[in-house]
Amino acid sequence: MNETEQLLKQVATRARSGADGPAKPLPAPLDAAEPARAALILGFELPPLLAGLHTRVADGGFGPEGGLMPLEDAVATYRAMRGSGWKWPGGVLPIAHWGCGTYVCVDCRSETAQVLLFDPTLGEPDLAWFIDAPSLADWLRGWLDGSAWYCEDSAAGEEYDLDLAPWTDFRSRV
Repeated sequence: MNETEQLLKQVATRARSGADGPAKPLPAPLDAAEPARAALILGFELPPLLAGLHTRVADGGFGPEGGLMPLEDAVATYRAMRGSGWKWPGGVLPIAHWGCGTYVCVDCRSETAQVLLFDPTLGEPDLAWFIDAPSLADWLRGWLDGSAWYCEDSAAGEEYDLDLAPWTDFRSRV
């Protein structure tokens, strides 16, 4: 079993366990062809791990905070944000909405599927983007082991005084 397969299995186990609150039924996983359909609409492919989450675990509803969005919602949000005044960068797919306009996003054009945090409360598009995790795999592992800043018991997020690095590729991608 390769690393991606092992991670998908761990995420599926956690998602179905109810460890993040009262167990609720998860949406059904998507048909294996759905990520390709989404790619046609988006103009870029989903990273294999992200596609696997939607086709092998569930179509959203699991993960940190409120969980991942269904793929259809992520595509619709991407399209809406690309047309907004925020100069949304190409290839950056929102995967989770954390309230107050804040989104967790995956840079689908990066080799590692880097995870970014979009926080519009700072007012300027140049200041709204941060690197949350070097890869989607790392972001998921932080959720699984409780070490990520957004985990309730994590020392990293105790005071929510985050020192996330700015995402410097923003300007070159809008």
